[in-house]
Amino acid sequence: MNVLVIGNGGREHAVIAALKKSPKVDKIYAMKGNAGIAELAELVNVDYCDVKAVGDWVDAKGDIDFTVVTPDDPLALGLVDELQSRGHRAFGPNKNAAIIEASKAFSKELMKKYNIPTAKYETFSDYESAKMYVETCDIPVVLKADGLALGKGVLICMTREEALDGLKEMMLDQKFGSAGNKVVVEEFLVGPEVSALAFTDGKTIKPMITSCDHKRAKDNDEGLNTGGMGTFSPAPFYGEKTEKEVIEKIMLPTIAAMNAEGRTFKGVLYFGLMKTKDGMKVIEYNARFGDPETQVILPMLKTDLMDIFEAIVDGRLDEVNIEWEDGACVCLVLASGGYPEKYEKGKEITFGDLDKDVTVYHAGTAIKDGKVVTSGGRVLGVVAKGADIEQARQKVYANAEKIHFDGMYYRKDIGIKYRDIAKE
Repeated sequence: MNVLVIGNGGREHAVIAALKKSPKVDKIYAMKGNAGIAELAELVNVDYCDVKAVGDWVDAKGDIDFTVVTPDDPLALGLVDELQSRGHRAFGPNKNAAIIEASKAFSKELMKKYNIPTAKYETFSDYESAKMYVETCDIPVVLKADGLALGKGVLICMTREEALDGLKEMMLDQKFGSAGNKVVVEEFLVGPEVSALAFTDGKTIKPMITSCDHKRAKDNDEGLNTGGMGTFSPAPFYGEKTEKEVIEKIMLPTIAAMNAEGRTFKGVLYFGLMKTKDGMKVIEYNARFGDPETQVILPMLKTDLMDIFEAIVDGRLDEVNIEWEDGACVCLVLASGGYPEKYEKGKEITFGDLDKDVTVYHAGTAIKDGKVVTSGGRVLGVVAKGADIEQARQKVYANAEKIHFDGMYYRKDIGIKYRDIAKE
């Protein structure tokens, strides 16, 4: 079959690489793709946030059998609905279900209504009311822009001054655009974090292996929030007891809650969790594969990804036995100097003689004058598997040194945190 994958980052590169292994898949198209994806798929230059334009292209092409929608924006805009309304098979949640990520206020209200454990919060659409609350609430505090903000619309404020400044940036200065018109002010929770993704067809839910993301730009979790500077899998502290708690108290209740609200979720549901003194709690939901979590999860998948996607679309996920490799996987993000703030593009990338068992997923890259150049903040993800996290991380760092572009920087501590926490 011919498959169209929507998106142009490292996540999409990992998805396309996994689909390429399927004997069912003949040809892959990528909208819009990047320099690395171009080696595996034919690139299509259409704005994937223009849902009508995407639908028109698929109609005109005539031979696209299946479309995979991975980024948050087109899901929130209803691209899956648009394609389905035209008679095309598409993977990803419908618009009314993608709201679980597209609106932080919706997701918090859902958890409150259905007793899904999460941090205490208040929601504000009026700046003065929010300011009055922040002037007296407990500190530290977390501010979240209600809408989508490229993974950066969350501010962890350690002082009241930071919180008031952050609130002004979001609601008055529009740092995150219209995403900050409504703000969630949330209790600051303490504990190790884990990304627990799951496949679901709205009836059955099948968890993936866990991973841990590193959101801050600098070592020791310092610096500004980014879209993610690296990941490792599995989470060292996430054992059978914790998994049982998450499935019974968070995953299954979330699927049931969405069904009860008439918003059946079919696709990949991402649970951003924290292990607190009071048990596991939801920090955030995403309505799709995470980035860079996907880059450490899919390399460990033994089952045909296309089989899983089709089973979800057809509502028969219960029939698929999903298997995973043993061991561990680490992804290190190589970023442009200045990211997540201002950075330059168009820097030539050179690759040394990389180990054969190391994969480089492209994120912010393009082809210019026959050369691979930078075109984004997060440029590449260097990925390796190993018997354990330490073996994988050593392989990743040894190979990262062989890659170069002007201004390149990366964290030196991916894969170290949480290793001393007991598994439960």
